[in-house]
Amino acid sequence: MSFKDVMEIKKILPHRYPFLLIDRILELDIENLRVKALKNVTVNEEFFNGHFPDFPVMPGVLIIEAMAQAGAYLMIEKAKAEGVEGDFTVLFAGIDSAKFRKPVVPGDQIIFEIEGINIKKSMGKIKGVAKVDGNVVCEAVLMAALKKS
Repeated sequence: MSFKDVMEIKKILPHRYPFLLIDRILELDIENLRVKALKNVTVNEEFFNGHFPDFPVMPGVLIIEAMAQAGAYLMIEKAKAEGVEGDFTVLFAGIDSAKFRKPVVPGDQIIFEIEGINIKKSMGKIKGVAKVDGNVVCEAVLMAALKKS
């Protein structure tokens, strides 16, 4: 599959500025329950004004949220591939084993590698890994519920 830009992502995910945290879908493999997404981290991100002015670090919860958005994209596309029609929202149901390995700073490009562990029609469990320059910066197992909008 060729990449999907942010305009294509907005057709699937309900998130909007300032909370849409993925810029591009690089790969999507519904059959094997995998998605790879990208986030360009710029100094212009609003959260850097307070986290932290003299040492800007992307908040870990936003890295997890971006990971969840990539997983949500996978879950919604899977549902659509199975013939489920309509618009969807994916809601957090749980976070396990979250680990933060390195800070993410302005200028970094995060690659999210998401693997579906168990995705059913209305619930899903994914394993996510976030990398910058090939180095793991965050990893977590996330659970989510798929809700028709």
